[in-house]
Amino acid sequence: MEYRFLGASGLKVPVLSFGTATFGGGNEFFKAWASTQAVEATRLIDICLEAGVNMFDTADIYSDGKSEEVLGQAIAGRQRDQLILSTKATFTFGDGPNNQGSSRTHLLKQIEGSLKRLGTDYIDIYHMHGFDGNTPVEETLRTLDDLVQSGKVRYIAASNFSGWQLMKSQALSEKYGWNRYVGHQVYYSLANREYEWELMPLGLDQKVGAIIWSPLSSGRLGGKYGRNKPIPQEGRVAQGGSPVPEMAVNEEVFYNTVDVLEEIAGETAKSVAQVALNWLLQRPTVSSIIVGARNEEQLRQNLGAVGWNLTSEQVQRLDQASTVPTIYPYWHQWQNKSLNPTPVF
Repeated sequence: MEYRFLGASGLKVPVLSFGTATFGGGNEFFKAWASTQAVEATRLIDICLEAGVNMFDTADIYSDGKSEEVLGQAIAGRQRDQLILSTKATFTFGDGPNNQGSSRTHLLKQIEGSLKRLGTDYIDIYHMHGFDGNTPVEETLRTLDDLVQSGKVRYIAASNFSGWQLMKSQALSEKYGWNRYVGHQVYYSLANREYEWELMPLGLDQKVGAIIWSPLSSGRLGGKYGRNKPIPQEGRVAQGGSPVPEMAVNEEVFYNTVDVLEEIAGETAKSVAQVALNWLLQRPTVSSIIVGARNEEQLRQNLGAVGWNLTSEQVQRLDQASTVPTIYPYWHQWQNKSLNPTPVF
């Protein structure tokens, strides 16, 4: 397994990490596809650790905390300093006006709940699951800095921020000498490459490592979708569990991309999913890709995305097939490449 530094931090993370949104299955959104319980979860964790995947990602809202609980049960008794635990807070958890957001009140409550459910006394990477536009950024960052100072959190990260939200946060942390976001958990895949327009250049400039969620676009790039192929009914998209709406995927570009993925899969004797994941591993700023699995077969397939590399010619073919027109102001800026060069891939 390859390990990379997470942004400007000294923390090394595996290029593949394991997402546990499939653990627990406790509410309407998750129950259709997230039913893994402790015995199955323990086996999946064993397979990950055997392969060198020691980073496990969850969130307080996954199945109303049950994902954290099941993960906590699955790692119980293991050597804690050999594991990297990543969880998140911000979104609504429970009832009441203060049970949401990135306020000091909510974060201090949620960190205690996550620590208890995970059965640990510290979180390695604590993400703000989204940007809270109602709470002063200073309040959020000061609270996170206090959590780092207390030892309950090792590193802080953002998730799903826009460029200005992340840059404002970094600037305030620098101004006051607080801990900075070293990671940004983002949606990025061959089906949606908007991350490259602003967030990737920002990550390069500010040395913020990308942790990729849904790298296969909720299974769309897993090999079962394609031109003239029906949507598989057992998948997350058909069951309503995909966080990526259909409207966000350009249909014709998607099919063109899958056509090329299938060609390259034949050339490399790899699966479509492995090719899609390997493409991501060669992109700038990418520190780790979160892969999920509901069974051993899926997990072992995903683990096969490492230990080899696409050729530059194959990468270029995928780049061309998956490119969509850029929106303003990026197309205008990229017309003036001497002043605003596109990211170097």
